[in-house]
Amino acid sequence: MKIMKTLLLTAAFPASAMATTTLENLQHDWSVCQYQTLEAKKKSCFTTLSQRAHSASQAKNNADAALLIWSAIIDSSWAGAKGGLGALSLVKQARSDLEKAISIDPNALQGSAWSSLGALYYQVPGWPIGFGDKNKAEEMLKKALAINPDGIDPNYFYGDFLLKEKKTGEGKRYLEKALKAPARQGREIADQGRHRDIAKDLESIQ
Repeated sequence: MKIMKTLLLTAAFPASAMATTTLENLQHDWSVCQYQTLEAKKKSCFTTLSQRAHSASQAKNNADAALLIWSAIIDSSWAGAKGGLGALSLVKQARSDLEKAISIDPNALQGSAWSSLGALYYQVPGWPIGFGDKNKAEEMLKKALAINPDGIDPNYFYGDFLLKEKKTGEGKRYLEKALKAPARQGREIADQGRHRDIAKDLESIQ
């Protein structure tokens, strides 16, 4: 089960893993796990990072929307690396954390909870195996775009969703818009990796 698309490079887990865990640490280290770690080592990378993310969130009494969102993103990516039915408990936890984040602040991190939740709903299998739901996915992805219409992630995920729904022309338009999204300060690895994800989608329809 692919929860987050990946391209494989090589890297060890960053030294910041031993530092005090901040939101910026989690974002950076996720990008290293996701885009600069060999497939065989991804599960270990995300396992450690998930523990750190949940510890950071628990230190804030699970009341910090941004930390809940990133705990969910990390667990979703871990599920993608793990694959199979064993990943379902991770994506269910991710869904719960995203829903809680939305209840605290639906606009946190420019609506990232909506795009992440929408991505889960179209990438997780549907009933009776999982909770996947294409209608819910589209609803949530559109909410993310309403909050952050020019962002790389909301445009990428909606474009990817549309491709999977065989809406090639519309999907291509959102993917091309994602490529033109403003760079995110401190998120260079993630932006580069996402650009490769987008390019892979665009190549699939040429």
